[in-house]
Amino acid sequence: MYICTINNEQKRMKSNIEIQRVEKSKIDAVDFDNLPFGSVYSDHMLECDFKNGEWQTPVIKPYSPITLDPSAKIFHYGQSIFEGMKAFKDATGEVFLFRPEDNWKRCNESAKRLAMPEVPKEVFINGLKELVGMDKEWVRFGEGLSLYLRPFMIASENGVAAAPATEYKFMIIMSPAFAYYKGDVRVVIASEFSRAANGGVGYAKAAGNYAASFYPNNLALQEGYQQIIWTDAASHEYLEEAGTMNIFLRIGDKLLTAPNNDRILNGVTRRSVIQMAKDHGITVEERRISVKELREAANDGTLKEIFGSGTAAVIVPIRGFKHKELKHELPASNDSYALKLMVALKDIQYNRAEDKYGWRVKV
Repeated sequence: MYICTINNEQKRMKSNIEIQRVEKSKIDAVDFDNLPFGSVYSDHMLECDFKNGEWQTPVIKPYSPITLDPSAKIFHYGQSIFEGMKAFKDATGEVFLFRPEDNWKRCNESAKRLAMPEVPKEVFINGLKELVGMDKEWVRFGEGLSLYLRPFMIASENGVAAAPATEYKFMIIMSPAFAYYKGDVRVVIASEFSRAANGGVGYAKAAGNYAASFYPNNLALQEGYQQIIWTDAASHEYLEEAGTMNIFLRIGDKLLTAPNNDRILNGVTRRSVIQMAKDHGITVEERRISVKELREAANDGTLKEIFGSGTAAVIVPIRGFKHKELKHELPASNDSYALKLMVALKDIQYNRAEDKYGWRVKV
């Protein structure tokens, strides 16, 4: 018997996982040397419905379209959350997840904020392991190769009354992946638009957070910049995070990153980077970072690096930024913190180094 929580009441869930296998895999038709991120999907997916106050039996079945009524509440009121994860294959062919329980916990934090039922650990973690295990041939071995995992939940109840749904659909789909960013990454420091505000849903991995960022990000792309580093909504004076990454600054020999708050996603990769940096003897400060401090460090030469961290992006050096009239290019580094930490992180993910943190989970 599984337990989940919704509206502070305990609800039962029907147990076990139903398995429906594809007759023939489509993997031979995939060009793994040419993989636009998130465009190709593995043979199977997981689907689990929440109805009548309880989670139903999870089903792993062939990847296929789903059917929803035009009045389904996801289309009208946007109750939708998701997670981003990866599976990695080592040189012996073993497959590993990276910190999956952290994603499960964050998923449920997002669910609570959007008045959605929490997903039981047995559905999220056990379902994920079973699904990845079935499609483990889609996890390719090689530097930068992984299987991107997308757990998500949407409101599936029919009806246009403005109220939380009583029916939901939790799913996991998987996509073989290579690099998220190709080429150099440059960013715009936000001075007009905002991603999140105090008391809002910025800390939740809610679909609407990303939809609201697309327009200003398109404006940045038109100027030749790949991402926006968001600033606080109240004053636009303090750095927060980028659209797909948490942000780190190296000023002098210190590594700075904005502290967690209800406007910033509590990144799993971010937490990993902070821990590894400290273990490498790097001084890490989690504190408010003003745009003024960034500009001054750029002008006096103490700004050594900016890089982003995230599941899809892993660790991405940022080559330059624009803030209002200022355009600044970062110098090349012979002692890059980003490179050092990226190597250390990947060594754990690909089972090339000891995992003293217990982050790597075998499928």
